[in-house]
Amino acid sequence: MAAEQLTVTTADGTAIAVSRRIGGDESVVFLHAGVADRRSWSTVFDALADTDLDLVAYDRRGFGHTPAAADPTGFSHLDDLVTVLDAFELEQVFLVGNSMGGALALDAALTVPSRIAGVLLIGAGVSEMTDEDTPFDWVLDPASAPLLEVAESSDASVDDRIAALAHLWLDGPAAPAGRVGGAARTLFEDMNRRILEIAAPDSAGSTGVEAWTRLGEIRLPVLSTWGDLDIPADLPFYEETARRIGQEPGRVLPGVAHLPGLERPALVADLVREVVAA
Repeated sequence: MAAEQLTVTTADGTAIAVSRRIGGDESVVFLHAGVADRRSWSTVFDALADTDLDLVAYDRRGFGHTPAAADPTGFSHLDDLVTVLDAFELEQVFLVGNSMGGALALDAALTVPSRIAGVLLIGAGVSEMTDEDTPFDWVLDPASAPLLEVAESSDASVDDRIAALAHLWLDGPAAPAGRVGGAARTLFEDMNRRILEIAAPDSAGSTGVEAWTRLGEIRLPVLSTWGDLDIPADLPFYEETARRIGQEPGRVLPGVAHLPGLERPALVADLVREVVAA
């Protein structure tokens, strides 16, 4: 069954763009990365076509087809997540969170645990993550630093910024540029052209949850994973996240970078099956 393209309207009138493939009793909500939108999960939906899972993915405000908020401090991504759950009468769901979507999944696990059956993290961020309480520092490697500089430069052209973003997040900074090609790369470029066009501030929709120091409070099943080609400076933080949740050493996904749902959807689909069946 093809996914339906729907909208959910928030209390302030914002239309959140949603893709949903209606299935059985088990529901999985996919939360995209900060360099993606809900379309990044479309091939994972396809790879789960043999299941009876109810699949939902949506664009956070400022991504894809959901407009940015006029007031970046006037809403919360966490409230929007709960609004989506309520709109579809989903009392309890599994969350799959990639990067910033992983941070949102952890915030939800801490604040609305009764709504969450389990969590799959993929290269997840964590709200209020810091290296001030770790034995390691966040130091960029020689491959990542120049790519990040271009990606974040307002003086660089949009095409150059997107090329740097693709090398950094899709290929992996130490891998050759263009390692991931075809439809996955075309989609990445389209998603990020839209993100740069909207230019919503990174701080928009802050949940106010200091999850980094509270990870040990999570009692829900969590599987923490990350690609071994991801940014080297981030790998110790993924390991530390898994340790604080209590599942050291987590699971390394070989041969993929920050967005495995784009380059190896079947791998992510298998992880979803595993989490739902646990």
